[in-house]
Amino acid sequence: MTRTLSTPPTMASGCLAGAPQPVLPVTDGGDGLLLRPWERTDAAAFLSAYRDEETRRWHTHRPSTEAQVQEWFAGYRQDWEREKGCHWAVASDGGQVLGRMALRGLDFDDGVANVAYWVLPAARGAGVASHALAVLSAWALDVVGFHRLELDHSTLNHVSCRVATKAGYRLEGTKRNAAVHDDGRHDMHLHARVRGD
Repeated sequence: MTRTLSTPPTMASGCLAGAPQPVLPVTDGGDGLLLRPWERTDAAAFLSAYRDEETRRWHTHRPSTEAQVQEWFAGYRQDWEREKGCHWAVASDGGQVLGRMALRGLDFDDGVANVAYWVLPAARGAGVASHALAVLSAWALDVVGFHRLELDHSTLNHVSCRVATKAGYRLEGTKRNAAVHDDGRHDMHLHARVRGD
């Protein structure tokens, strides 16, 4: 069934898949960090994130083997090609994986996408997530043309709240009982950054 919009889409299809997924350098306070597409050799580092207790606390969708991680990586490449999502490793200038950044739920009609991230334990507390999130957000809003980026996190996840705020995401409210974690339902804070903020 074909949908007819009363207004033109905010963004044209093909604005992502028409080019290779970019590498995004973190130039402002990132000390050589960059966001790059995931590589097959990143599987062990990726899997180790989901073996960390703090990451597991907030992320219930998680791989259990390196083979499954490779399936996720293949899905990430397909997401880019089909303009369904964008997934990056946050890496040091030496290539070491420090974290993850992603855009999901891409809505070209309204120009809205959702952000997700995590950082490996050894890289926490150094501003990796907030610097990488700021770069991803600037690219998505100012280069690609999204109008609004959203992220949510458990109201108990105070670290993620600080990361969002440092990267310019305003707290807009609380979604009651909006997500299921291993220990039950959680209220979720909704943050957003809009072009021009």
